[in-house]
Amino acid sequence: MQLVEQHVIDSKDPRYGVIDEAAFRSKNLYNAALYEVRQAFIHEGKYLNYSEMDKRMQSHEAYKALPAKVSQQILLVLDRNWKSFFEALEAYNEDPSKFLGRPRLPKYKHKTEGRNLLVYTIQALSKKGLKQGLIQPSMLAIEVQTRHKYYFVSFSEDGTFGSVRSAGARGRDPGTARAAFADAPKAASFA
Repeated sequence: MQLVEQHVIDSKDPRYGVIDEAAFRSKNLYNAALYEVRQAFIHEGKYLNYSEMDKRMQSHEAYKALPAKVSQQILLVLDRNWKSFFEALEAYNEDPSKFLGRPRLPKYKHKTEGRNLLVYTIQALSKKGLKQGLIQPSMLAIEVQTRHKYYFVSFSEDGTFGSVRSAGARGRDPGTARAAFADAPKAASFA
């Protein structure tokens, strides 16, 4: 059994602006890394995997604008998107009738309107805050008071906030629209 708690952070909540700004910075990193991967793939015919991109992006301002653990999670998302593209392309080459058209390269997020998911692992959350029942993401001037001590936190695009107690943080979080990172225990995701 998982204990789930939801907190809604809508556009009127003072914490919303902080999360929105961080999601915007996440989009900047995603797009910058995507540019590097696309250029290598289109012009050199080679794929830059997560390890290569993490090395390349560490000195980039978009990488430094977020905690390192969060930036790494964004690059992992990009890596998964590319792997999905390659799998779809392979399936398309085997049987094109299963598709409406040829799979396309992962796309950029909109330059001004785009936002991207934020994933906070346990290393990017305040340990002191967790002991007090507070979720305090690194480099974000927000905190969320919980009824219990939690380790899995997720924010979705619609402002729904859910947290799962550490004892049951191995499965999906039924309290949020975003369960994409439930397979990464003790993580927080923001969108």
